[in-house]
Amino acid sequence: MSAVLKSSIAAQAAHAPQLRVPATYMRGGTSKGVFFRLGDLPQAMQSPGPARDAFLLRLIGSPDPYGKQTDGMGAATSSTSKTVIISKSSVPDHDVDYLFGQVAIDKPFIDWAGNCGNLSAAVGPFAIAGGLIDAARVPHNGVATVRIWQANIRKTIIAHVPITDGSVQETGDFELDGVTFPAAEVRLEFMDPAAEEEGAGGALFPTGNLIDDLVVPAAGNFKGGTLKATMLTAGIPTIFVNAADIGFTGTELQEAINASPENLAKMEAIRTAGALAMGLIRAPEEIAHRQHIPKVAFVAPPATYTASSGKTVAAGEIDVLVRAMSMGKLHHAMMGTAAVAIAVAACVPGTLVNLASGGGARASVRFGHPSGTLTVGAEAAEAGGEWVVKKAVMSRSARVLMEGHVCVPR
Repeated sequence: MSAVLKSSIAAQAAHAPQLRVPATYMRGGTSKGVFFRLGDLPQAMQSPGPARDAFLLRLIGSPDPYGKQTDGMGAATSSTSKTVIISKSSVPDHDVDYLFGQVAIDKPFIDWAGNCGNLSAAVGPFAIAGGLIDAARVPHNGVATVRIWQANIRKTIIAHVPITDGSVQETGDFELDGVTFPAAEVRLEFMDPAAEEEGAGGALFPTGNLIDDLVVPAAGNFKGGTLKATMLTAGIPTIFVNAADIGFTGTELQEAINASPENLAKMEAIRTAGALAMGLIRAPEEIAHRQHIPKVAFVAPPATYTASSGKTVAAGEIDVLVRAMSMGKLHHAMMGTAAVAIAVAACVPGTLVNLASGGGARASVRFGHPSGTLTVGAEAAEAGGEWVVKKAVMSRSARVLMEGHVCVPR
């Protein structure tokens, strides 16, 4: 074989056509991501491993040292750098299995450790539209119930999806702060939401305490010290601290935190200390591989503030102020899983979230976040000296943004 022919063959192999894979781009709550049916993925990507991760990283446009994900489907925020894989459920009494991947923006890393509560709202609509739900169970008009097995955290989510004329209803008048336009309401029930994280032992409060004295090492200009903290696993492992204890008011918007390396270092130091206390990591350096969990949030009593949209949120409209970090940045609204954690913590008397909310028993909480407000309910009770939570309930919305094929270089 001539050298010219060999060179031509090598060039053709190096420049093979892109993979074209059926996919749907969806918004769920205040997040959006690329959804796949498991069987539509190339064979090598249907199982967990390096091939799947490499494919999804390239799809989203990561790692991107510019932090823009220009050459992919991501949109350069933790809320928009997400992938979802759906299949018929292998778990009895469930309709579909839902696997979520949080894609890092500037690192070659996908975190498969937790759930996305916002994109959970899109799973039911996607499953119905994709033919994964028995048509006999979908009313011509009404509400279809989809039982979802959240494969990352091995928990059940029940989605109540509105149906009009036999199809998923996507338009409507339900408004969600953090989403510009109204849509149809999807009600979600997160059943037994205490996450069974390795090291946390499946307990709602892994340390056994409602409030701990958390020792946080110095980081950057942050001097460190001992902070009061509530740490729980509901929805997603979350560390709550008082805003005032770390120099904040609880009314901060994204710029105040994300534009400050000192503030970011402070929040990451708290997250690392909390992860150690919860048993999620064994050494501080392991936190780099647990970007999605745990979350860290700060709380404060109600106060009037101006949301990122410019509208005023009055102190009388909310029970508590909460700001939460996601993938190293202050979230523009609130992660769905963190909203579950907030609701459960607010409904357990004696936690920092409950005390900032005014204390006492409650069945729901309306909290203020950077984009506005959100109400979430929870059923928590004390049994045998330990707190347990039956479920958390909240409403989101979802809709298809684009459907067809994604194109990914081989």
